Amino acid sequence: MKKVLSIIAVAALSATFVACGPSKEEIEAREKAKADSIAAVEKMKQDSIAAVEAQAAADAAAAAEKAKADSARIADSLANLKPGKKK
Repeated sequence: MKKVLSIIAVAALSATFVACGPSKEEIEAREKAKADSIAAVEKMKQDSIAAVEAQAAADAAAAAEKAKADSARIADSLANLKPGKKK
């Protein structure tokens, strides 16, 4: 009799654990949410990299323009020097 009650108790506990676990739909929803979250992070990462590259390109263009202006200014000041005179 004790063996029968033990088997019934084990079966009841097993059924309880199975019934209380997440359903297949819940597991799939959790996996989809995780995949969506990873995709969103990857998109933000790519957007961030693109923004940094665009800023770096703009900074490089500004530095090149400044170097060009500085070079023209120095060339003009050297052209205005009279030979034999020191400034």
